[in-house]
Parts: sequence; C-alpha cells; structure tokens
Amino acid sequence: MAVIVRQEIVLFIMGGIFVMETVSVILQVGSYKLTGRRIFRMAPLHHHYELKGWPEPRVIVRFWIITVVLVLLGLATLKIR
Repeated sequence: MAVIVRQEIVLFIMGGIFVMETVSVILQVGSYKLTGRRIFRMAPLHHHYELKGWPEPRVIVRFWIITVVLVLLGLATLKIR
C-alpha cells in the first residue's frame, strides 16, 4: 500500500518492530566486530528481553501492542497527506 501511494517511509513506520529487530542484529554484529563488546545480551532484540527474565508471552504481547500503535500511526500519516 505504501509503495503504491509512493510513501515508502510509512512502510518503515508500520513495520517498526521488524526494523528494530533487524537494526538490533546489525548493531550487535557491528559492535562486536569493532569493539569486541556486545550491546545486547543476545540479538535479535526479543531474545535480549527473554534473557533479562521476561517471560516469552510478555515479550510477544508488548511487541503486539507496539506494532498496533505503529500501524495506527502509519495509517494516520497516510490520511494526513
């Protein structure tokens, strides 16, 4: 939809969780190769929260909530333009 209406940035807003997961892996690998230290306990980001002690259902529900908010935000920006 976003590509059809030529607003590709909305695609990144709506897929924010997937973008965050991908960026967390890129940052983790880059940081480890450059400095030898890790930013997160484990990448992708959802594994970091699981290793911090969050139960998996809590991580899933929080990511769902964030996804719904980002999709609504993306749809709102489509209506404004």
